[in-house]
Amino acid sequence: MLKQFFILCSGADKDLLAGCSEGEQTKYVGIGATVFFTAVMAFIASSYALFTVFDNVYPALLFGLVWSLLIFNLDRFIVSTIRKRDRFGSEFLQATPRIILAVIIAIVISKPLEIKIFEKEINTVLLKEKNAMALNNKKEVATYFKSDLDKNKTEIDTLRSEIMQKEKEVNALYETYITEAEGTAGTKKLGKGPVFKEKIAKHNLASAQLDSIKKANLAKIITIEKNSQTLQTDLDKKVTASQPIIDSFDGLMARINALDKLPWLPSFFIMLLFLAIETSPIIAKLLSPKGEYDFKLEDLETALKATLEQDKYLRGLLVSTSATMHDKVYQDITQDKNLYDLQRKNAANLLELQSNNFVEKQKRTL
Repeated sequence: MLKQFFILCSGADKDLLAGCSEGEQTKYVGIGATVFFTAVMAFIASSYALFTVFDNVYPALLFGLVWSLLIFNLDRFIVSTIRKRDRFGSEFLQATPRIILAVIIAIVISKPLEIKIFEKEINTVLLKEKNAMALNNKKEVATYFKSDLDKNKTEIDTLRSEIMQKEKEVNALYETYITEAEGTAGTKKLGKGPVFKEKIAKHNLASAQLDSIKKANLAKIITIEKNSQTLQTDLDKKVTASQPIIDSFDGLMARINALDKLPWLPSFFIMLLFLAIETSPIIAKLLSPKGEYDFKLEDLETALKATLEQDKYLRGLLVSTSATMHDKVYQDITQDKNLYDLQRKNAANLLELQSNNFVEKQKRTL
């Protein structure tokens, strides 16, 4: 049962191969087994690749099954269409397009399995890239809000500077009228004279202005700080909202790019392994000598070709002979006097009808 299945996978004619030796059958069983297991590897590779894309096992398995059947059909077609020739050069030339197709299939199959084999190393590379992306994202978002935050900070510093300057002015006026009362500065007269009253009035006025400035500026500062807090909240929200996008940077293309950043030699040898598996049936058929199955298949093909050429030649003779006979028959008919008289009579009647019809038309136009 298994032997018949692998013969089916090889694309060989099972009825023709049944009459061949056991060794010839074993050769095609090996070729069919290679084709089958290549399709199995294609199923595993494509299923894993699609699982990294959809993160759902059922679509991945469904697509993996379709892809493996496609690869199986292609491999079976490639192997079954290679015919043994009398010269190796013509055989190789015939197999060249199929070898190129096998190389492409091997690369497509091997890449997802390489990703799975080096999964831990790829996760490390992706983690570094995610961290770098998160830092860059924070910088970009902070740069986006920086102008507004800096503007608010500058306004707050300006308002506080106004308050501090007015406080310095009030403190200076306070110092002035105290020293005037003590007689240590100004008029240097002890007591609260007219100059003292003038200076304390200036202090009181400046103090009232300070209170007014404090009240107005502090209200503005509170409003600006609330605005800054809102901007900071929006900044944090934007960073938080974009973080899931960075965390989901784990798709197939990201893993392929991460794989390219790892040392190339291990990945290269894995690809060579699949390349050897994929091209082995073709190489085996190219290197193996003509076997019993090849001779029988060639005999059937040449017999069919000879039959078709003979049929084509006979059809040509039939057409040529039939044409010659029809030409002779019609030539003999032209010599028949009865047919000639009948044709002459009919022509005369037709001419008479045409003449009468012409006369009637002429009459109607008069």
